[in-house]
Amino acid sequence: MHLTLETERLILAKGKFEDWKDMYENVWSQKETAEYLFWEITENEEDAKERMRRTIAFQAAHPYAWIVYEKKSGTAIGYAGMEEAENNAYRETGICLGRKYIRLGYGREILSALIDLALNRLHAGNFIYACRAENTASTALCRSFGFRLVSSGETEWPDGNRY
Repeated sequence: MHLTLETERLILAKGKFEDWKDMYENVWSQKETAEYLFWEITENEEDAKERMRRTIAFQAAHPYAWIVYEKKSGTAIGYAGMEEAENNAYRETGICLGRKYIRLGYGREILSALIDLALNRLHAGNFIYACRAENTASTALCRSFGFRLVSSGETEWPDGNRY
C-alpha cells in the first residue's frame, strides 16, 4: 500500500502512466521549471512516456516520492518528495510545480504536508529544506516557514549532485 497525502487543494500520490501527458505539458517540457532542478527538459511525447515509466519505477522504490495532483481538475501539476536523513531527520528531495501552478500557495500546502508527515506521523526530530539562493520562490517559501540557515554553499547529496 502506498501512502497518499492530501491538502486542501492537492493530492500527493504515486504516479500513473496516464499522467505522462500532464507532466510533459505542465512540468517536463518547461525550461523555466527545470532551471533550478537537476534534470533536463523532455522534448517530445515519446520521451515523456519513457520518463513517466522511470518516474513510476523511482516512486515504487521511494515511499515518500509523489506526483502532485490538483484536486479540482485531477491534473498532474508537479512532483514532491522527501527522504529519511541522518540524525532523526527527514529532508525534502524536491518540490516542483509547473509554471502555471506557482504563486498559488500550492508550494506552501506541499511543504506543510511533508513537514507534518515527517514530524508528526514519522516522529522525526528535524526537517531539512534545501534550496538555491537564486531560486527566489523557494527561498521565500523557506523563510515563510521560519527555517534557519544551517549551511551555505554547495552540498553534495548522496546521488553525487551538488546543491
